[in-house]
Amino acid sequence: MARLWVKKDLDRLRAEATESEHSLRRALGPLSLVSFGIGAIVGAGIFVLSGDASQYTGPALVLSVLLCGFGCALAGFCYAEFSSMIPIAGSAYTYSYASVGEFLAWIIGWDLILEYAAGAGTVAIGWSGYFVSFLYRSLHVPFPAALTRGPWETVMTPDGTAVHGVVNVPAIFITLFVTTLLIIGIRESAGFNNFIVAVKLTVVVLFIAIGYFFIHSANWHPFLPANVGKFGQFGWSGVLHGAGIIFFAFIGFDAVSTAAQEARNPQRDMPIGILGSLAICTVLYVLVVLVLTGIMNFSQLNVPDPLAKAIDATSAGWWFSPVVRLGAILGTTAVILVMMLGQTRVFYSMANDGLLPKPFAVIHPRFRTPYKGTALTGACVALAAGLIPRPVMEEMTSIGTLLAFVIVSGSVVAMRRMRPDIPRPFKVPVVWLVGPLGMIVCLLQMVGLPLHTWMRLLVWLVIGLCVYFGYGRRHSKLQLEEKAARTGH
Repeated sequence: MARLWVKKDLDRLRAEATESEHSLRRALGPLSLVSFGIGAIVGAGIFVLSGDASQYTGPALVLSVLLCGFGCALAGFCYAEFSSMIPIAGSAYTYSYASVGEFLAWIIGWDLILEYAAGAGTVAIGWSGYFVSFLYRSLHVPFPAALTRGPWETVMTPDGTAVHGVVNVPAIFITLFVTTLLIIGIRESAGFNNFIVAVKLTVVVLFIAIGYFFIHSANWHPFLPANVGKFGQFGWSGVLHGAGIIFFAFIGFDAVSTAAQEARNPQRDMPIGILGSLAICTVLYVLVVLVLTGIMNFSQLNVPDPLAKAIDATSAGWWFSPVVRLGAILGTTAVILVMMLGQTRVFYSMANDGLLPKPFAVIHPRFRTPYKGTALTGACVALAAGLIPRPVMEEMTSIGTLLAFVIVSGSVVAMRRMRPDIPRPFKVPVVWLVGPLGMIVCLLQMVGLPLHTWMRLLVWLVIGLCVYFGYGRRHSKLQLEEKAARTGH
């Protein structure tokens, strides 16, 4: 049992991050890291999930956003300290390996795989909704309704006919496109992301500025509707449920930390990327949801493209609605890119440690990217996005992320106690308060998610335990080295 808690030495971790012909390319500066964070955060939450979450909160959606922002700020400080102290790929998985041992590191790594894969699939489905809407409403080009949903869903055609879905073709297309881009290289991906971030930030700011003049304060009353008789539907339990859904959109700073081994000066730049992107996006989120619920009654926002629908209801819709849809298409593309970047880098780190098969750690000789793991990830995410309903995937992403934040918030406190001597270029202020409070806030948001989401998480973790004890534990480099040291061979 003691072998389950074996920890990685920090000096070894730093040595693994040393530049060599077989390592990842260090090409990201602070601006690119902040941009990567914004690329992941400003996207699905604003353009897609805000409408879903409002069905549980009513106009009080802004309270869910503030709760998410507060919880993420607490976890973000912990991520910033770890990323400056352990500047290699792997995010929370690597941090846990160094602080609380291999077994919990495996749990969180397996959890991150679910988080990023389900997250990328969720946003790909949202991308599909905006893409089809843009084709029909802006270009007057219809797209076959059956090819915009999976086989377990029904979709309404423009003439009001209900059609059973077959497969979500646009979601599959965008996933495979992003996969190709990530294989080509991190520098090219970062440049593409920077361009998209500039475009969608412009669209978001314009939405706030233009939408402000069409706010009807009556749409905010009652601000927090009474509970309808079940947990999670309006009232404060609804705020928790809404926070659990829209929390999905705040995980961009987590994805930033997975790229630590590709940052030029990670000790300085990672905290800037994590906290900078989180601060900017929280302010934008608050303003957007206030304008969104002010323009249109929340009951009408349960659609794949809530911002575009709200603008359609104003006199500016004739010219600005196509801009919003185009901005959402580009914005959600950036989210998929950052999610899949995080997924493949976690695979890369776990395979380097021997916990997953070696192909996941193979670096392309020219592009210097983990191309085999990226290709497999892209194929799996494309399949999921083409077949699985969005609500199932979005709730799985949120609960997986929240679990990761709980473990990281606890781990940073544990590391302060166990290894106070380690240099920390960035330190969490009042860590004995921030760490435990971050755990509590994230756990509260997990409580707000439905029981069936918890059951799916449990099934996923059981599968992970089977993989760990069937493969990972027997191939763990650290355990094999320790065994060789004990036996002398």
